[in-house]
Amino acid sequence: MVSRRFLRGVLLGLLLVGLGAGPAQGQRLAKYGADFLAGGVDARALGMGGAYVSLADEVSAGYWNPAGLSGLTYPEISYMHVERFAGAVSFDYGGVAMPVTAQSTVGISLFRSGVNDIVNTLAAWNPDRGRPLPGYESRITRFSAADWALFVSYSRQLGDRLSVGVNFKGIRRSIGDFANAWGYSVDVAARYQAGPYRLGAVIQDVSTMLQSWSVNPEAFEVTCRADTDGDGQEEVFEACKNDDGSLIKDNAARYQAVFDQRIPQGGTALVLPVARLGAGAVWPVGDGHTLTAGLDVDVAVDGQQAFVPNIGDVSFRPRLGMAFRYAGVVELRGGVRRLQIGDPIGVDITPSVGAGLDLKQVSVDFSFGDFAGLVAEDLGYSYRISAQLRLEQPGLKRPEE
Repeated sequence: MVSRRFLRGVLLGLLLVGLGAGPAQGQRLAKYGADFLAGGVDARALGMGGAYVSLADEVSAGYWNPAGLSGLTYPEISYMHVERFAGAVSFDYGGVAMPVTAQSTVGISLFRSGVNDIVNTLAAWNPDRGRPLPGYESRITRFSAADWALFVSYSRQLGDRLSVGVNFKGIRRSIGDFANAWGYSVDVAARYQAGPYRLGAVIQDVSTMLQSWSVNPEAFEVTCRADTDGDGQEEVFEACKNDDGSLIKDNAARYQAVFDQRIPQGGTALVLPVARLGAGAVWPVGDGHTLTAGLDVDVAVDGQQAFVPNIGDVSFRPRLGMAFRYAGVVELRGGVRRLQIGDPIGVDITPSVGAGLDLKQVSVDFSFGDFAGLVAEDLGYSYRISAQLRLEQPGLKRPEE
């Protein structure tokens, strides 16, 4: 038996996650307002657990730390595709960056996270009998939810050791025809390098991202007539009637009467700043080999407390990673991507591993994660493959001072 909860749970649950736990009134805090970007990019970085804020010095720095774009000598292009949660969610990233002067670098990064074939069952339920309508399969429609983000990055070298950077960000979120949102913000960043050691800091959404949600009430149209007995005669559901037996004319009132909840309202949501701090080092080992290590921690004041190390409303998300590169060509990586604590799980650590091949102007990287942790057993594993192209042509090299 298909339950009422199942029939409308996927659609309305996804929508309410986007809009908040209920109708929006004024501005509110969005704890997960840009969470589709939290998974990270570049298989090398992810193989190292995402401990990359201080280490990023190529095109993916547009995501991790825009100040690191100053490490480019030639233009670079990168792409990554990921299937998450057993293929339910697809994620794509593409980036391009190029030096423009001896001190300045620009970059563009594009991200898309999408869920396809979500069922819309608003027209498939008989509220009077508490079960699906006959032939409900033909009444089900499907839609997609997609999140897009565009980063425009700028980095400038200030002396031999220090570089700074900024991201101008825009996001677009849509849930079928039901709702959509726009948001804009700015990141600021710095990166310091002394010998083999690196320090990095990024304040994401330093301007505070304001997401403006718009809801289309017409998309929530309720079906109030159907041939429930198969005799060719349509009847009006009792749940759609007023006390005097007349049809409830207003669709919002019908929706509330049938589903016992209101159509979500639009509004604005605030995404608060997050400080991403990192330290790392790249040591030469033997003849042409290197050992890389990184430690990052994200510090947020968004009030997330469940399973996250925190002090009151301040939460901490540490990441740790290491990599060994042999002869500048083959690299093996490992890291700790997520640390969760609390009852009843105790301490739960999610590791990641990866490998990469660097062939002159082309790098191919692979990482594998989520094979431990809370969600692995139910939601599958995550494989990430990315490719990076460096356009090492004389005319494209960073200009000399």
